[in-house]
Order: sequence, then C-alpha cells, then structure tokens
Amino acid sequence: MNRIFATKAGSDVYRLRIPWRPFSNDAAPLLSSQNAGNPEKGSEAKQYDIAIVGGGMVGLALACSLASRPLTRHLNVAIIDSNPALGRKHFIKKEDLPDPRVSTITPATISFFKDIGAWQFVEQHRHAYFDKMQVWDYTGLSYAKYNARDADKEVLGCVVENKVLLSSLLSRVQETVLPKKIYPSRLNSMSILPNSSSSEVDSTLSMTALFTHGRLAKLELEDGNSLYAKLVVIELAPVGADGGKSRVRELAGFRTTGWNYSQNAIICTVEHDVENHCAWQRFLPSGPLALLPIGDKFSNIVWTMSPKESSEFKSITEDNFLKAVNHALDYGYGPHPTPSILGSSDLFSWLKGGISKSANDCFEIPPKVVKLASERMAFPLSLRHANDYASKRVALIGDAAHTVHPLAGQGVNLGFGDASTLSSVISEGIAVGTDIGEVSLLKKYEADRKPANVMMMAVLDGFQKAYSVDFGPLNILRAAAFHGAHHISPLKKSIISYASGEMRLPLFA
Repeated sequence: MNRIFATKAGSDVYRLRIPWRPFSNDAAPLLSSQNAGNPEKGSEAKQYDIAIVGGGMVGLALACSLASRPLTRHLNVAIIDSNPALGRKHFIKKEDLPDPRVSTITPATISFFKDIGAWQFVEQHRHAYFDKMQVWDYTGLSYAKYNARDADKEVLGCVVENKVLLSSLLSRVQETVLPKKIYPSRLNSMSILPNSSSSEVDSTLSMTALFTHGRLAKLELEDGNSLYAKLVVIELAPVGADGGKSRVRELAGFRTTGWNYSQNAIICTVEHDVENHCAWQRFLPSGPLALLPIGDKFSNIVWTMSPKESSEFKSITEDNFLKAVNHALDYGYGPHPTPSILGSSDLFSWLKGGISKSANDCFEIPPKVVKLASERMAFPLSLRHANDYASKRVALIGDAAHTVHPLAGQGVNLGFGDASTLSSVISEGIAVGTDIGEVSLLKKYEADRKPANVMMMAVLDGFQKAYSVDFGPLNILRAAAFHGAHHISPLKKSIISYASGEMRLPLFA
C-alpha cells in the first residue's frame, strides 16, 4: 500500500506529498484544442484560475456551472483526474444493459442540469422519471405513499445511470467556450504559502513570484506536470476515486466527523415482465431495500444489510437471489401493511386540505423481479462530514465534503448543490473584484451549504438509526409517523418538497 506523507514549512505553510507511482493512460486526446487532454509530461508550469481535483460528476458539474455564468465563463480551469474516460469521447450504446451504479436525481438537480445545459444530453440516453413512491416497513403496521401531484409537482425524481450523468456533463463541458484542460493524472503534492505583508501585489508578476506572495497554490502531478491556481477545488482523493476518504482533504488541514454504519449496500440491475413506474422502499430488520425504475422494464436494487449477509447474497445463485428479493418486497419478514393502526383515516381529515383518497393511495405490491441483468456489487456505508468546507485557496465539494447513507438517494444531489452554490459565490466575488481564492469569499459558500448538508445528513442518519431497532413501542411510533405522512396533506407536501431539493424542513416550511 502506498503511503502518503505531509511536510510542513512554517506556521502557515503546508505541502502535501504523495509518493509517485507508475501511471499509464491510453486515452485519446480530446477533440477540442481548448480541451487539450494530455499535456506533455514535464512541460513548463501553467497558471489557471481554478484547478478541480476530481473529474467526477460533481467536479464536471462545477465546470459546467462556471461555463454557464457570464462572469466565470472566461476562467481558465484545469481538471485533474486519472480516469481515461475523461480524455476521449464516450459512447453509450442503447442496447447496453443498465449499469447498477445509478443516482436518483431530484427536481432541484434536474433544474440545475437544465440551467447548465447538461440535461439535454441526459435525455438522449436511458433514464426514468417517476411520479410516485411507496414506503413501508416489515412490521405491517402502516405505510406512506407519495405522489408528485400532492406537492404540485410533475415528478418526484429521475433515476439515471452514473455513466450517463458523467458522459452528459463531459459532453457539455467539451462544447462550452470555457478555457479548460484535462490532466489525466493524479495530484502528487500541493503547496500554499502565506500572504505577503504587502496588501497589493502586482498581478503581472511571474507565477513563482505570485506563489511566493501567497497568491497562487502550486500543484505537482504524478506525470511530472506542474501547475498554479488561484483556487483548488477538491472533489475526489488523488489515490483512487474515494472522495469520502480524501487524503488530500485531510492533509490540507480539513478534519472530518463521522462513523461507519457496519452495513453494506448490494446494488444490481433487475428486470420485470412489465415496466416499473414507481420508486419502492421497504425497511427491513437489516436495513432498507429500494427498487427504483430505470426504464425499459429494468429496475435498480439498493439493498442494505450486514457485511456478512451481503457476502452471502453476492454469492448465492441468481434464482435464490431473485427469490430473496421478491420475498423481501412481498410477505417476507412480515405482513402487508393495514390501512391504519390509529383507527379510521378520518382522524386526519381536517388536515387533508381537500385532497380525497383514491385507489392510488392504497398499498400496492411491487412488480415481481424475473431476471438479474447485471453483476451484484457491494460497498460499505458510512457517514462523513468535513468540519470546514473552505480554507485559503481550497474548497471541498461533493464526497470530499460529505458522504451519507443511500437510503433516500440524496448524496449526489447534495454534491450538485455544492457545485451550484460555489460557482455562484465565485461569480459574486469576481463581480466585486475579490480574489477567488480568499478564504473570506469561500466561507460564504460554506455558510450556505454546510447547514443544508448537515440537516439532510441528520435526517438520513436519524432514519437509519430509527429503523435499526426492533422494539415494540418504537415500532408503533414509526407506524404513526408513516400514517401521518400518508394522511396529513401539509406534512406530506413538506416532505416531498424537502426531498425534492427545496431545503425547507418539514413542519417548518
């Protein structure tokens, strides 16, 4: 295992040092001259306004957002990521089976993608809008159904394969006029010096002089390239694609709070005899099981369970796995929910806001799974949150700032919110002539995103913990919560709005 070292020079200087290791890349250069995809190794250092460490979905979304704003579209941007797919055109064949790695995109994120010009590319590939969702647990005490019309919305969300999102964002980046260059490498070291005593520094000075005066960060890559940037945005770690475990983040002085859940999530693609148009989630004793539509009679499975169980479910035969899924989504672990544990639903009629109950509000059984259409993959679950999102010339976005439990599919949506807000703050800074790497400006981004992310993380962690205990009185309280969410229209509307990306807390909207 490669080791990572940090050296420090002076009280306000840090240098991140990651030992070099061989790197190979077979990516073809990007077609646009502005997108020069494979800088020559050891070439003269270049200066950029922004260096994005990590060309994942959130990093590329930031680049697209910068390109969409009048005051930031001229910025020189470097994207540092060793993923070969970023250096060439990526074609997705319509006949390909769905990849099990998907994201549930909220209406707020859909609007963001439309604003930055990326949604048009998503719509060229497989995706699945859904306008209703059913949630219940194994006790059979109650359930909740959500419909987009309950909150005056057209859809509750859209399930999209991650490769489609990445390809769409990359296509949008490539067609913009944003000056950018993709470095197919990993970050080896980063150095930032304190500001000089002089408040005014001549912007015409050399890159080395500006770096010495603390006006630029210096980044050295594994392939021998060096570059300078006014602002470094960290989305992913330089070793592997594990933003949640970002060593660059930690060595740059960012500390995190969090824990492991002692749970794994199994993901895979399954097929039905009929097309699925609803998102389903059942809370089981070991964790939630989600069945998400992906289009063309396919659905995505996200099943949370103990590491031991995940190992077993990965290795059992396809027939046994399908039986287990269908069992868990039907009568397995407990009966179907009853209409009410608290008497007639008329108990809440005074809060229904004139919405009458229809057949669509009744409990339904999810469509049977008839075929496994992908490999079964498993990954551990954890919660991590950076204590700070910004320091001098460095900002964290996406998984480098926070990782959450996947039970509500909110993780990547929080990251896209980071990208949108950070690009807005950068634009505001440019409008008033502020150095985009100054911590005072970057703290405005942190002040906007941190409370919203912390609240969503607290809600998701609360759900995870509440459904990790099988205790009679707690089961009754959970059932009452389901019942209230199902029958109390104002509460249902608030829950839908909050989950859709409108960062307002239920009951306090």
